[in-house]
Amino acid sequence: MEMSKLKEIAQYTLSRLKEYGADEAQCKIKFGLVDEINVDAGEFSLMRSTFDSAVTIKVIKDMKKGVIAINKIDKESIDAAAKECVEAAIVSTEDDCLSIAEKDENEDFFCGAEKCDRDKLFDRINEYVEDIKNDYPKVFIEQLIADYAESQSVFANTNGVEYSYTAAYYSMGSMYSAHDGDKTTSFNSMGIDFVSLDEKILDKGTQRMMYEMCEKELEAIPFEGKFTGTAVFAPSCLGDIVATAIDNFTGDETIIDNTSPWRNKLGEKVASEKLSVSLIPIDDRIIGGERYTAEGYKSKNCDIIKNGVLENFTLSEYAARKSGEKRCPTLSSCMEVKSGNTAYDDMIKNIEQGILVCRLSGGQPASNGDFSGVAKNSFLIENGKITKPVLETMISGNLADMLNNVIDISKETAMDGSTIYPWIAFDGVTVSGK
Repeated sequence: MEMSKLKEIAQYTLSRLKEYGADEAQCKIKFGLVDEINVDAGEFSLMRSTFDSAVTIKVIKDMKKGVIAINKIDKESIDAAAKECVEAAIVSTEDDCLSIAEKDENEDFFCGAEKCDRDKLFDRINEYVEDIKNDYPKVFIEQLIADYAESQSVFANTNGVEYSYTAAYYSMGSMYSAHDGDKTTSFNSMGIDFVSLDEKILDKGTQRMMYEMCEKELEAIPFEGKFTGTAVFAPSCLGDIVATAIDNFTGDETIIDNTSPWRNKLGEKVASEKLSVSLIPIDDRIIGGERYTAEGYKSKNCDIIKNGVLENFTLSEYAARKSGEKRCPTLSSCMEVKSGNTAYDDMIKNIEQGILVCRLSGGQPASNGDFSGVAKNSFLIENGKITKPVLETMISGNLADMLNNVIDISKETAMDGSTIYPWIAFDGVTVSGK
């Protein structure tokens, strides 16, 4: 669909909202195309092209909010949604922290691949499946989904804000396990975004390392005993740990209700000076990163923790008004943890007793950061070497304490198109088995 048509639809939507009585309003119009290839149980199972459209509307009337989303972009559907949204605002609760974005310089954004090469994508996926069979014969691809997605969106509000964004790129995600006779491993998964088909997909990121380790997991044994020591989190798991900590300690909910242990620590040290965490939607290494927030502000890269010091909360404009703090310049999940100076192999050599955690299965941590979970796809570290894969192994600790107990950070990183993470060794983690 032409971007000019989406802009017309956005302006039409705003005009109808004003006619129905909105004091202020915003809308996002989105249209997308996806070319998809599925592989199930190692065999091609589906090829298809799909289209989708969506309209998201927010209105403010008498400092009361209405929000609605629909999946049609015809005028009749928009008229009905606009009327319903204003009516929802009328009966909602008054809140003097409601707002829409002020006008900045309007802009059209583009990111990604110019067009989809369907034949080459199919060939690369076929090559990928064959490479797994040949290079990692014990690995079984339970499901693989590869696609090329092109999305066009327009954001507009009654303050005159108007942004458009075309994002087009390839993605691939797989769920896999290893099998050898009666032996089998727990499943694991990985995903990657990319714009070029010039190289093998299997050579992107740390996939080969993960498949190699998956085969070794076939020899996993239950862990017996208990110790408190070093846990090395692989990039595949580190992202969940760090993102959860950041959300738990700097996000809207815990800052508004004052339950975050970092609530009054802006500008203060909250983590090891070795640790720096940033949100980087506007970065050449990121594929399809946020260009404007859901509230209509132009996105910017942002340091959350810099050399251990808390630089920013990750607050929306609404939460900033509610808490009296400043808005975060991005609401993106595109995160980078800055690499260190130690080679990964040397990091492992320096650990006498520990565990390499590649996946953690557990619930949401407490507001103070206490957590526990089952270490999946994980290995013991003994006398500077990665040794036995382990089963039935629990790890527990406190996220705030862990961030202060960074022993080392690898200079190697894993990039999947949306995040950049190293390996990090944390001290003070409790590991327990039978």
